[in-house]
Amino acid sequence: MTNSTYRIQGATGEWEVVIGLEVHAQITTQSKLFSGSATAFGAEPNSQVSLVDAAMPGMLPVPNRECIRQAVRTGLAIEAQINKWSRFDRKNYFYADLPQGYQISQLYHPLVGEGALTIEADEKAGIPEPKVIGIERIHVEQDAGKLMHDQHPTMSYVDLNRSGVALMEIVSRPDMRSPAEAGAYLAKLRTILRYVGSCDGNMDQGSMRADVNVSVRKPGEEFGTRTETKNVNSVRFVMAVVESEARRQVAVIEDGGTVVQETRLYDPDRNETRSMRSKEDAHDYRYFPDPDLLPLVLDDAFVDECRASLPELPDAKRNRYVEALGLSAYNAAVLTAEVDTARWFEALLAAAAGAQGKPEGDVAKQAANWLLSEFFGALNKIGKDLASSPITPEGAGELLALVGNGTISGSIAKQVLEKMLETGDAAGVIVEREGLKQTSDTGAIDAAVAKVLADNADKVEQYRGGKEALFGFFVGQTMKAMQGKANPQMVNEAVKKALAG
Repeated sequence: MTNSTYRIQGATGEWEVVIGLEVHAQITTQSKLFSGSATAFGAEPNSQVSLVDAAMPGMLPVPNRECIRQAVRTGLAIEAQINKWSRFDRKNYFYADLPQGYQISQLYHPLVGEGALTIEADEKAGIPEPKVIGIERIHVEQDAGKLMHDQHPTMSYVDLNRSGVALMEIVSRPDMRSPAEAGAYLAKLRTILRYVGSCDGNMDQGSMRADVNVSVRKPGEEFGTRTETKNVNSVRFVMAVVESEARRQVAVIEDGGTVVQETRLYDPDRNETRSMRSKEDAHDYRYFPDPDLLPLVLDDAFVDECRASLPELPDAKRNRYVEALGLSAYNAAVLTAEVDTARWFEALLAAAAGAQGKPEGDVAKQAANWLLSEFFGALNKIGKDLASSPITPEGAGELLALVGNGTISGSIAKQVLEKMLETGDAAGVIVEREGLKQTSDTGAIDAAVAKVLADNADKVEQYRGGKEALFGFFVGQTMKAMQGKANPQMVNEAVKKALAG
């Protein structure tokens, strides 16, 4: 597998970018990593803080089993090594939004070891082939709280609702070589987390964010000095950070300076990074085993249960859509990119197949094409998505069945869809109420064809003189005359017969 050929052109030649991501993913649980406090997003400040979270004297942490389970399931989803013996460490530092004065994390013995994730080829983005990105580890740690600096001119406010929330820190290898690869990796990782259900992936809410490690080098040379840009909260911004920071480093080196290992922040308004603090090494934090927590010891039965609970993952689902359902690679990729889309499609497929009495494979292409073009387009026009759609998969399946059994034509189906979105009524109710059933009355169709040909005698003459492209014109005019209700196949046959006669 080859790398992309992304390069930055500097005054002294081409530079290669080396990228690694540390993704912090909030684990989907009802309570925090070491306390029973709730984890709901958007709650009133400091309303979800227990005595453990506030670091009151004598309070001891107790690990949340579900947090450990979700981290193990995530590790299994990326085919990583699950360490049956792991340990929590204290990372010592004082900050106003971390009352303990230390963070409970895992440095020396993480819960999950090495794994990998494959990003797909994307020629337009400069990813010519699929590429495997190594994942070094996943460790579990507690989040800090949140400081708000812009609500008062002389003081900051502290919200400890997030303090103690369980995080997975997913650390990649420095295997990415372009902004596109970094974006593809983060998007694919978010997709997997959502399929597994271990993180909701809502970057705009802070439940998934990335620290972006960037360095530059001349192709083939040793790695350069890296910087870490903290808490980047969108795929687009991660790509922008890579581009901006790499160009900054090239400029520094070519001007005779030295890249400093440091932590930086990204300013999206200016599309630039700025220095935050010098980069600390592990020894600066005085890591040591947390004396209040025993090592985590997992048995085979626990790991096996985690493995058995995994759903069909996106790569396997995409391959099944292509091989078993006969979908195009593109449609399969779009349908599996988000777990909610895949679930909606499968519910639609089951409903459409059941309503038509056919195997799912026989209606899969029809269902996929309709969902991705007609339905998504209609939802976009009214500013809705699948989650807010007034139409259920079962309701959409009924509409497709009406097309499949010849009750209505494809063009009429578009009108019915609009009415369904406006009113919330079922497709069958709308068809009956508005008299939209397709006609297969040969007499009516023949009469309409005869009138169209009589009204366009000059075009009939041109057609019979060899201008066969006019055939579609006659069909269209006939369908228009019958208000789209005629059976299209019967119209085609009637026009062909009339023109031949």
